[in-house]
This record gives sequence, structure tokens and C-alpha cells, in this order.
Amino acid sequence: MENMERIDRILRCSAFRENLAANEAAEKDRVFCRHDMSHFLDVARIGVILSLEEGLAFDREMIYAAALLHDIGKHKQYSHGIPHERASAEIAPEILESCGFDEKETTVIINAILAHRDPGAASGQGLEGVLYRADKASRPCFACPVQEECSWKDGKKNLRIRY
Repeated sequence: MENMERIDRILRCSAFRENLAANEAAEKDRVFCRHDMSHFLDVARIGVILSLEEGLAFDREMIYAAALLHDIGKHKQYSHGIPHERASAEIAPEILESCGFDEKETTVIINAILAHRDPGAASGQGLEGVLYRADKASRPCFACPVQEECSWKDGKKNLRIRY
């Protein structure tokens, strides 16, 4: 079993926890998918599965770090109109560096965060592609009580269980 010490550091990091709480406060009345710890962990776990199934062999900590931070700036989209992938990419470097990720790892994770909403990343074999696919696969649209009100087009909605 791999050591996940740096992931444990992210979970204890004050900047991570503050931004997670800001997401929670911003989405307290949201009826659609939330950008919370449950979503982050779903994305991480599906990302690990995808990496293994596709023979990509990404380091588990890299997948978890990208998943935990990919939507961490969602609250800034609500409050300041900043696209959340950009806000998350601005927040993440400080957290990653303080938790032991080096400059090269941080760059790879930030690039994945920036691309996680880009359909062009969908078929990619890099961390960007894994994060994009895991993020989309994590959403249980098939069981959502407000699916009909969702702005996602039917082709984007996750209407079946895969992971």
C-alpha cells in the first residue's frame, strides 16, 4: 500500500479546509451537484480505477491531490465570477507546496485542474484526461431528483453506473 502522507497533509491544511468550508457555505442551498469532500473523494477513487484499468499507472497521491483540489475554488466562481478551474488552479499551488509536492508535480496537477472542464482533455492519457473522465463519471445524474432542471446537456449527464 502506498504511503498517502501528503494527501493526509492536504486534508489537514488550513487553506484547504478554509476553501472547502467556503464551498460548503456557498452551496448550502444548492439543489444540484455539490463541490464537497464527497465529490472530491469520488473523483479520486474513480481516477485511481481509471488509471489502473487504462494501464496508466499514475501515482495515487497525484490523482488524489488533483481530485481534492480540482473544485476547491468553486466558491470564487459564485462570489467573484472567476471560472472555478482557474480559481482552483490559483489556490492549489500553495497547498501542494506546503504539503510536500515538488514543482514538477505541482505543475502537472495544476495543468490537470485547469483542463478538468475542457472536453478536449476527455480522451487524453495524461492526468488531465484521468481527472476529466473521473469528474464526469462521479456524478450520479441517473439518481438526481432535479435532473430535468440541470443545465448539463443529456449527452454530458452520467446516466449509468460505471464505477
